[in-house]
Amino acid sequence: MPPQLLPASAAAFAPRASSVNVVLGSKVEPWLTQTLKRINRVKRPLNSVPQHQRCLTETLSSPNAIWTLASLMLPKWPDAQLRKDSNPLVEAIQNYDFIYIEAYIVHVDMVLRNEVAFKLTPDTIEALIEHHKEVSCANAKAGSYDWPEKEQHAKKLHDEFVQAINKYVFRTHVSALEGLEEEGVGELLCGRSEEVKNSIMTLLNKPLLPPPPKIVDVIRQPPLLPSSPVGAAIWSQTSHSPGVPAPVDSKRVLPSSPAVTSTSVDSNTPIWSNIPLHEIELQSSAPPFNQPYSSAGLFYSSPMVTSPIPALPLPSMLASHCGVNMGYGGFGWDRYQEYATTM
Repeated sequence: MPPQLLPASAAAFAPRASSVNVVLGSKVEPWLTQTLKRINRVKRPLNSVPQHQRCLTETLSSPNAIWTLASLMLPKWPDAQLRKDSNPLVEAIQNYDFIYIEAYIVHVDMVLRNEVAFKLTPDTIEALIEHHKEVSCANAKAGSYDWPEKEQHAKKLHDEFVQAINKYVFRTHVSALEGLEEEGVGELLCGRSEEVKNSIMTLLNKPLLPPPPKIVDVIRQPPLLPSSPVGAAIWSQTSHSPGVPAPVDSKRVLPSSPAVTSTSVDSNTPIWSNIPLHEIELQSSAPPFNQPYSSAGLFYSSPMVTSPIPALPLPSMLASHCGVNMGYGGFGWDRYQEYATTM
């Protein structure tokens, strides 16, 4: 694609140049010759390319050479302040006004791109900036929710429009010069005004977008490993197999009996200190009843199958048989002398 060549007068905030930059080819189109003859009151010779170029440059460089690109019917106030009326015509007259988009030609190229470039006049730029500030920004703020930096974003939106409307240059085919009239004024033909209207309305109605939500990084705590010092106490505890019951101190186990319904075990008080001697003897004479021991109450787990623990002999049983008549292997201590003599 050929480079887009524009003069310095087409830059943003640049004043209008005293002369228009016109570049013609080696051959002049017949329609351009007819247009120049039509708009000139004084007959001028148009027999060569330099004559066409000189005539077109002088015509477009006139201070009165202002083109009307389009006309916009825009509201006078924001949507919340528009007046209501039963007659639509009266309502339109009260609430809307026309802004004419006027421009002047800054560049004509009939060699590389076959185009003509228009730049908006200062009066048109000022009118559009005022409308954007008073109407478009107000509607944009009303159409979005509130956030802390909303006013700053609205001001930034207006500043961006000021820059964009000053940089705006409408470029179209050189055949648009067929709408040229006397003293260099003109009007766009063949539907080119719709292109200007759509592009400027896009700039005016740019929405006020809130900032995107901030992404907060969630810091997750790494899982505790067996080597972690915090979980050292957990891993250092003795774990028992689910199928094997925990070891039980034999001194803390008391066989059940019909005479004893419940027993409270204290870790500091001997279990035999609260039971009278005659009750112990009665319990020892009764047939033993073994109750299976289960450690399910000490752990939050499923019930476990445990084997019964054999009853241990009570001290009363040992006390009742201890004496001089107690023997080992069928021999008593009262016959000690007999065995001693024999040996």
